[in-house]
Amino acid sequence: MKIFHFHLMPYAHMDLDAIREAGSAWVTLSNKHYDPIKGAELYNEYLDQMEFADQLGFDGLVVNEHHQTAYGLMPTPGVMAGALARRIKNGKLAVLGRALPLLNNPLTVAEEYAMLDNITRGNFIAGFVRGIGAEYHSFGTNPAESQERFAEAHDLIIRAWTEPGPFAYEGKYYKFKYVNPWPRPYQQPHPPIFIPSSGSLSTIRWAAQKRYTYCQTLAPFDAVARTFDLYRQEADKAGYEASPDQLAWSNAIFVRETDEKAMRDVRPHLEAYMNEFLTRNPAMMSPPGYSSVESIKRVRAIKAVRGGRQSAEEIIEKGMVIVGSPNTVREKLAACQDRARFNISLTKTQFGTMPHALVTENQIAIAEEILPYFRDRQPQTPRAAAE
Repeated sequence: MKIFHFHLMPYAHMDLDAIREAGSAWVTLSNKHYDPIKGAELYNEYLDQMEFADQLGFDGLVVNEHHQTAYGLMPTPGVMAGALARRIKNGKLAVLGRALPLLNNPLTVAEEYAMLDNITRGNFIAGFVRGIGAEYHSFGTNPAESQERFAEAHDLIIRAWTEPGPFAYEGKYYKFKYVNPWPRPYQQPHPPIFIPSSGSLSTIRWAAQKRYTYCQTLAPFDAVARTFDLYRQEADKAGYEASPDQLAWSNAIFVRETDEKAMRDVRPHLEAYMNEFLTRNPAMMSPPGYSSVESIKRVRAIKAVRGGRQSAEEIIEKGMVIVGSPNTVREKLAACQDRARFNISLTKTQFGTMPHALVTENQIAIAEEILPYFRDRQPQTPRAAAE
């Protein structure tokens, strides 16, 4: 299994009462609650954590994109990726991903990703997303155009990477007299592509048809397993057998000496992450036209399982995070890998309000106790596991 270090970069100094009063950590939570002095310190701590993860032997570093929220301070993930590109020495660098429909010019992503691919000498992974529903309110973008704009932007980027320019492009949403980006990608024909999603059926089907790696965002593990089964079914329809390397699970792991100590230390930060930082206005999350009826039903079924305030015990019981002693974490992660047959873990070691010192201790514990066990581990069938 490949274990990547995934960072959301939340505003860890957030006044949680302010989120409760606002009713959401997204879009409408006033930025008066952001202190630039504390924020600057956080950015540098988070970059330190990412660089440390590379030194510890994680298989890659992952950043992502979110807007107008305390949940994640990376509206432009390329800035963070650029800060890391020259510093990492061992693993991959992934941006998962840029929200293509929110952009007026998707060629900027083609250029940005090609630069990162060159700087890392081909150790870059490109991620594309549609962006969550709330971000269409932040950008004033028509959500009914989301899927079409995403598909057109994606196709244009792939052409820009693989077809010599200059050439003219005349699409429904994007029109260019000259498509001729410099530089070209280091990896040919282009970097590997990962597609994160909260479980949208249309996204799963599209990713399987394209043979891209599908990344399931945070969800109860029963839902994750069903989603990966669905990806395999869609791959079968497309005429091939999906590999475990095409499936990535976004999770969070916390390791301490004992289960009891792990629960005690993680509780306030895990509960803040799930109950405050993930608080969203339901109406903003599903703007009209953003998803098909079929996809809405599927995503709502997933999210219904994690609705309402939850205790750390409930969150762990649902398999949304893995917390415990080294033995407990190894056993649970192995069981998840075998059940859902995935081979990439996008692992958060910091979440919610967790302070820097505790994150560093968690990273060291994962590197020493978890990474070596999974370095060459593949999903096992029940028979193979018994043997």
